[in-house]
Amino acid sequence: MSGTIQVGHDEDRFDRSRRIDLLDMDSINDARCLVVGAGALGNEVVKNLVLSGFRELTLVDMDHVVLSNLNRCIFFKEIDSRGRRMKAEVVAERGMGLDPDVSIEPRVCRIEDLPEDEWREHDIVLGCLDNVMARLHSNSHSYHSKIPYIDGGTYGMSGKVQVVLPPETPCFQCGLNRSHYRVLEKRFSCTGSDVTFFEPKMPAEITTTSVVAAIQTREAIKIACDLQERCIKNVFHYNGMTGLSEELELSIDPECPLH
Repeated sequence: MSGTIQVGHDEDRFDRSRRIDLLDMDSINDARCLVVGAGALGNEVVKNLVLSGFRELTLVDMDHVVLSNLNRCIFFKEIDSRGRRMKAEVVAERGMGLDPDVSIEPRVCRIEDLPEDEWREHDIVLGCLDNVMARLHSNSHSYHSKIPYIDGGTYGMSGKVQVVLPPETPCFQCGLNRSHYRVLEKRFSCTGSDVTFFEPKMPAEITTTSVVAAIQTREAIKIACDLQERCIKNVFHYNGMTGLSEELELSIDPECPLH
């Protein structure tokens, strides 16, 4: 009819996602995600979550931007490092710039300082961390609150993703080895809240970060769409040097305090 404007599929931001039969875009839009860590993985995960349709995010990080972040963090600029801007605030600001319907609440604090009742306000927790202590805290609080926890980690050209679905699957603590416990013993052998110990910087590379963050986001999509039976049940390992990936079996540790 003359004068009628027909809106095409290309006017729908999520049209191509809606063409995937298993995806429930309404559920993705409504899911509330807590992202712990706003470094390399956090940058990629937030970008992926926003572009995938997640609209309500909380982002926790205590650190500020430095120049060495810039080769693997899409949201950071040199002006941020010069101004020592806080990572969570920068990622929240620029992440919301990707979609006007998205809300990202930055929390500039240690994850250990996030009030316990705030955990239960979320449906999915994504760990984008680089130390065992923060991972243990995120794992235990998510498990206690019965919230799925998706842990990601990278080391140079390799990475891993673990999905914890309480109470059916092993948790992050179930997979700790002796070297992890030596780190914890070293930490707890100190006294006082201001005592720290030196941990060397880990090698990092953007393509590995991108792969791991993409898998974390894809697992979050499955959870939001009530497709938990299709989630990773053990630990997914990625080797960027060989181009191979595999899922390695992890059992529930009967001595794990969370189980």
